[in-house]
Amino acid sequence: MEYRTLGRTGFNVSSISFGAWAIGGTWGEVRDEDSLGALHKALDMGVNFIDTADVYGDGRSERLIAQLRSERTEPFFVATKAGRRLPKQTVEGYSKANLHAWVKRSLDNLKLETIDLLQLHCPPTDLYRSDTVFSILEEMKSDGMIRHYGISVETVEEAMLGIQYEGVQSVQIIFNLFRLKPSDTFFTEAAKRQVGILARVPLASGLLTGKMNANSSFEKSDHRAFNRNGEAFDKGETFSGVPYAIGLEAVERLRPLVPNGSSLTQFALRWIGMFPEVTCSIPGAKNATQAEQNFAAADLPPLEASTMQAVQAIYDNLIRQHVHGSW
Repeated sequence: MEYRTLGRTGFNVSSISFGAWAIGGTWGEVRDEDSLGALHKALDMGVNFIDTADVYGDGRSERLIAQLRSERTEPFFVATKAGRRLPKQTVEGYSKANLHAWVKRSLDNLKLETIDLLQLHCPPTDLYRSDTVFSILEEMKSDGMIRHYGISVETVEEAMLGIQYEGVQSVQIIFNLFRLKPSDTFFTEAAKRQVGILARVPLASGLLTGKMNANSSFEKSDHRAFNRNGEAFDKGETFSGVPYAIGLEAVERLRPLVPNGSSLTQFALRWIGMFPEVTCSIPGAKNATQAEQNFAAADLPPLEASTMQAVQAIYDNLIRQHVHGSW
């Protein structure tokens, strides 16, 4: 496992870390014993950073991480997110009272005294045009509720606005084989400011595992069944906003690029690791087998320049028109 420094925090985190959305909910049924198996396997393979949120299973994900901590002796970093408990996203909703209540709840769920990294969870764009919330976060840092803070965003515009604030240590943004826009200019600016990047939705909601086809179906509780057009939240969260049929076609074009002995999943994760500006990707895993397959990608050799160029060509020819202008 490779380790990279997260922003200016001094945290050296695994280049492939654990995204704990799926073990909380909205990804179909998952058993807690399987989720814990995935978490344990992650630590076994050198993962030392877990990303969650207070709304993942209404705290279920956070509580599973607390249980993991009670069962293991080695330390690991925990990042969580706050803000999506609002019934409607407004700048005013990110008040001091709300932020304190959300973080206190997460601390209780996680059984921690201090959160390593608190991230604003895809707040409204206008929030980044006022320093009020960031002043509150600085106070919370001084009070010992959080060690550091960052942001989780939907768009490159929001990422660029957010890194103007000196205290922002990290940006969590969708970046994968279907979403290349962040690497155009944002990565360079983040590197200049020593801001860490967490690549979320790295497998495009499972499309980039190569295991789906035109007849694949999903449980009613799975966002891949109910959010394809953004019915519940931003549609870019589901299949990275790529039309499903187009995604399947792109996968078939990507398959010949996968090195012998590797899976498409591992190729997708190793591709992200080729960008030095990215601190880590955060794939989810619902069981130990998925976790093992994900984290083994960290040990793969670097991809050839010709392979990187081929990925870019597939994006430009097939995917760009569907996503580049939206996020």
